[in-house]
Amino acid sequence: MSQQGVSQEDIEVWNTQLKEAAEQYQGLMQDLLAHMAPSEAADSVYSDMRKSFEAGAQALMNNPTLLWQTQARLLQDQWLLWQQSIRALSGEQVTPLITPSKSDRRFKDDAWTQDPHYAAIMQQYLLFSQVVEELIESLEGMDDLQKRNLGFYARQLVNAMSPTNFVSTNPEVMRRTLQTRGQNLVEGLSRLREDLANSAEGINVCMTERNAFGIGENIAVTPGAVVYENELIQLIQYTPTTEKTFKTPLLIVPPWINKYYILDLRQDNSMVKWMVDQGHTVFLISWRNPGPEQRDITWADYMQMGPISAISAIEDACGEKSVNLVSYCVGGTLTASTVAYLTSTRKGRKVKSVTYMATLQDFRDPGDIGVFLNEAVVKGLEQTMQLKGYLDGRSMAYTFNLLRENDLFWSFYINNYLKGEMPAAFDLLHWNTDGTNLPAGTHAWYLRHMYLENRLVAPGGIELDGVKIDLRKISTPSYFVSTKEDHIAKWNSTYYGALLPKGPVTFVLGGSGHIAGIVNPPQKNKYGYWSNDTLPESHEAWLETAAFNEGSWWPHWQAWMTQNGYSDTQKLVPSRTPGDGKLEVIESAPGRYVKMTIPDVLSEQGSL
Repeated sequence: MSQQGVSQEDIEVWNTQLKEAAEQYQGLMQDLLAHMAPSEAADSVYSDMRKSFEAGAQALMNNPTLLWQTQARLLQDQWLLWQQSIRALSGEQVTPLITPSKSDRRFKDDAWTQDPHYAAIMQQYLLFSQVVEELIESLEGMDDLQKRNLGFYARQLVNAMSPTNFVSTNPEVMRRTLQTRGQNLVEGLSRLREDLANSAEGINVCMTERNAFGIGENIAVTPGAVVYENELIQLIQYTPTTEKTFKTPLLIVPPWINKYYILDLRQDNSMVKWMVDQGHTVFLISWRNPGPEQRDITWADYMQMGPISAISAIEDACGEKSVNLVSYCVGGTLTASTVAYLTSTRKGRKVKSVTYMATLQDFRDPGDIGVFLNEAVVKGLEQTMQLKGYLDGRSMAYTFNLLRENDLFWSFYINNYLKGEMPAAFDLLHWNTDGTNLPAGTHAWYLRHMYLENRLVAPGGIELDGVKIDLRKISTPSYFVSTKEDHIAKWNSTYYGALLPKGPVTFVLGGSGHIAGIVNPPQKNKYGYWSNDTLPESHEAWLETAAFNEGSWWPHWQAWMTQNGYSDTQKLVPSRTPGDGKLEVIESAPGRYVKMTIPDVLSEQGSL
């Protein structure tokens, strides 16, 4: 043992680790250079970010009093924190100047409160974060959109600079580094390089053990069969579990951003299985993962080859001319377009009822995702998609993760790259990282017509296959369910879609967010939901008079369905098994389309 208490063996191990880390770092730099490619979409975001900060700086310079007050407050906070730290170092118990919010899980380690050094680092960061947030809120001379964009970009930078994101200022990482003698950092660099190779733009941080789940093996396992397919969809018919089923079949239209099996993860949280067990004849659209060859597929094509083709196929399978539609997220936006189209073409009777889960129809306030969807950014995306023929789904996933950056990016960054740990196996996060590409012809049109121009709610604002549609003409009974903490389809916007149809409408607000609030099986007895028999003109007024109910909204929906979706006096018929009708079984569920990964799709079509 040396005089410093470090053995020769320790020195040799550290030297070996440092050498390997240097090699990994050199390889990482080469990977980054190879990964950097010009992108109109990314350049437009950077340009918008720069303009937002320039506008904020100008607004601040126009208000020298606010600038002086902010600087004075920062100096005062630093002086008080310095005094407090001196007292804490001398052993005195002191009350922190600021503490993290209960929802902030970054500073859960005891060292942030027990060690005076780390306590000072944390408080300095939190005080700075608070000042930045309040400063932006106090700026004048900026419109609401400018201030929203500035706030979003500033939040990204402030959270990126959190002391938890750096080795030397994160107590958990420092302990781990000393315990493993740096092996965690070597493994972290290796995982970073692996994730970079699996990313399009940005870094798609691995969120779950990659090989823990297999589609059709331990997720998406509800029995059924593919009974119809075209270039864009496979139609799954699920095997009944009851002797009799409701006469009218049920068609689920999931989103094509990510894959359908969010509704069929495990048997204990599968909405698909639950619906089958309630006596529904359940069909579901499984969307293809598109590549460059599908570049010209349009929104109208998604409608025709998606729900309209599926409705026709269901008639062949069951002999029923009408269906009940259940839709989710962008699948719901397409479903609203489809029902409006069928109404305008006098085929609205094909749909007996329609359910919209976390669905935007009125895009007046899309939330933080709107930061990436102004005119300049949309033009950049259009140019990128025109060049490639698609938007890489990994880029979309990275964008969505930035909407909740601390939970969906930085926490995994710390765990994977700084601690060098493998993420835990989690089916929901496996789904979250199993993305799909978006065809240029569809997605560019969707972003411009829906998000940017909000034309879906304008009478005659959207034309599909030569037919002008109007959501206000829909007389089909409609059930809307949104979630209170949704950051993708904010309920204060989804609510206004419920005010559009002229037919009977029920609106329900679930607890939690975009996924957990929708996929909320009754046996869990979680979150609860709000219901209201009236639909006032504002979402605030609706919530003021709404009643809170314990548990899942699913049974509430089932009761609504038996009243609205089965108006033929809830007639029951013998259960239908896939292959019994005119449609033969093509293959067992979940089918081929849902198993198509982005790398496989692009490799098959010569894009890699």
